[in-house]
Amino acid sequence: MNTTPPKRRGRPPKQPRDNPDTRDALIRCGVAVLTEQGFVATGIEGVLKQVGVPKGSFYHYFDSKEAFGQAVMERYAAYFAAKLDRCLLDEATPPLRRIEHFMQDAMVGMARHDFRRGCLVGNLCQEVTILPASYRELLLNTLKSWEQRLAACLRLAAQRGDIAPDTDCSRLAELFWIGWEGAVQRARIAQSDAPMALFGQEFLARLPR
Repeated sequence: MNTTPPKRRGRPPKQPRDNPDTRDALIRCGVAVLTEQGFVATGIEGVLKQVGVPKGSFYHYFDSKEAFGQAVMERYAAYFAAKLDRCLLDEATPPLRRIEHFMQDAMVGMARHDFRRGCLVGNLCQEVTILPASYRELLLNTLKSWEQRLAACLRLAAQRGDIAPDTDCSRLAELFWIGWEGAVQRARIAQSDAPMALFGQEFLARLPR
């Protein structure tokens, strides 16, 4: 007769597993939270609670909050680049109209979130003096990639004769992002897309013809 007591069923040991879905969920939640609160005000505990991940598991996916923030920035940069490309590479639409479509889409997105969320890059630029040093290069590289995309679209407009052929498109693209990020922040304060609309209208109206 077998007298060995049956094994008791219990919970498996709490050891984090390499789950790409969990890591992705943390990054997606981080994008949403950081676009609303910024980096310094964002607590890891709040992100973990929203995703439903134990605190002890966080460091299985990220070495530190700094590493987590970098992953969030990279995801946002990729997302935003794709958004820009959808608008600025639309061959069925004239170049200046493409820029207008991008701005209109951004205004719709701001209103959809009741102007609580801004631009992650813009938010982090305001905190840059208290962020990890590694973030500065990431922010500059991201902004530079946006400028290059917009400059390429402006060059197409120059080739078509929509703006002056000798327009310094790189300089104008840099100017756009300086002003646009300010307009986004002002829109959050005003709880209205009016600052974004004003900047967009004036930018397009003042392009050299």
